[in-house]
Amino acid sequence: MGIDTNTNDRRKFLKNTAITGVGLSLLSPEMLFAQQKKKIKLAFIGVGARGVNHVRLALQRTDIEVTAICDIDKKVLQRAKDMTEEAGHKPVLFGDGDYAYRKLLEREDVDAVIISTPWLWHTPMAVDTMKAGKAVGLEVAGAMDIKECWDLVNVQEQTQVPFMILENVCYRRDVMAVFAMAKKGLFGELVHLEGGYQHDLRHVKFNDGQQLYGGGVEFGEKGYSEARWRTEHSVNRNGDLYPTHGLGPVHTMLDINRGNRYAYLTSTATKSKGLHNYIVNHPKGGKNHPNADIEFKLGDIVTTVIKTANDETITLNHDTNLPRPYSLGFRVQGTNGLWMDLNNSIYVEGVSPSHKWESDEKYLKEYDHHLWRKHEKLAAGAGHGGMDFFVLNAFVEALKRDAPMPLDVYDCATWAAVTCLSEESILKGSEPVQFPDFTRGRWMKRNPIFGREEVPF
Repeated sequence: MGIDTNTNDRRKFLKNTAITGVGLSLLSPEMLFAQQKKKIKLAFIGVGARGVNHVRLALQRTDIEVTAICDIDKKVLQRAKDMTEEAGHKPVLFGDGDYAYRKLLEREDVDAVIISTPWLWHTPMAVDTMKAGKAVGLEVAGAMDIKECWDLVNVQEQTQVPFMILENVCYRRDVMAVFAMAKKGLFGELVHLEGGYQHDLRHVKFNDGQQLYGGGVEFGEKGYSEARWRTEHSVNRNGDLYPTHGLGPVHTMLDINRGNRYAYLTSTATKSKGLHNYIVNHPKGGKNHPNADIEFKLGDIVTTVIKTANDETITLNHDTNLPRPYSLGFRVQGTNGLWMDLNNSIYVEGVSPSHKWESDEKYLKEYDHHLWRKHEKLAAGAGHGGMDFFVLNAFVEALKRDAPMPLDVYDCATWAAVTCLSEESILKGSEPVQFPDFTRGRWMKRNPIFGREEVPF
């Protein structure tokens, strides 16, 4: 049975789901986690390379009705239409101009919206969606400025509309197992953590204007898909452009915004050589190609160090312009030992052979997170090793159960702020830059919920 979408019932639904910032201890388990028979009427804004994966997973669920889709690219809009209609859904399509999504938001048959668009549009679209009374599932990105972060927080608090940042790496299987290890005290008291976005994106930032990845050195108006918009950030900005994949998982382990917070950061950038070299050395580029004259502002490697209120440190690395294998570079270190994902290794004092690394394989099996044990079969075949299932599942289940979002607007604002704060630090010669407290002091009393045993999603 779908959620009644008349005005009074919509207000009641949003009021019931408006418990962002309230500790779990204040709510009964029956209120939070009783299974409710609701079918979420879901819409999508942006169904390109990322958004179409959310559509595909949504169509595999029986508790979702896809009612509307918006994209300004007619080809990808048609692809999404064909997919949904083949699965028995009949969405209304919107694609006439940049602001067509606002017509979508006027519809009464939309309860929630997943936004997967270029980064510049994330905050304006999320703000408009919340003001329209629709729950928001927002794809990840860094902020353009701190005002954007406050806009998200202020509008969510004013409207009390459910909001979740869709950071899938928080649900990666090994990461969740290590989360369980950390919470069960295997590493002792946590001291230092690392993560990053270390991913050769040269074939993403440049293509031939026809295919998604590679084949040329074009971007901007001559590029296609992400090369059409993403590369401009590397031309004009120097900071950690994409912090959430590396920061999200360690953020949850340290209970940031729920008993802990980020105090300040410092950032340092290297020179910028990788993207220029890619252009001049590419068969379709060369020294005489027009793009060879562009001066890219983004340092090839940006290193950010964050200090928390509880005196832990976090190191983030943004490394997307140079040849290298993919790695997020996680490290979780405490007073009793540490885990590192780069060599799948672990060391636990008093358990591991003295001063020798162990394979993490047996530990990952022993501490396999309860969500993965419960949903392994459902996650099979989902994108990014199954973790895409979990992030969509959390969003939908929280809506159905009128429960708090496990990754909420405060997490989104805090992660996104790293981009502009790192830019500021680099511009000031790697000076420390203070973090805003987007919770306005509530972090001291908010209880952790992500990944806890009592939370079934």
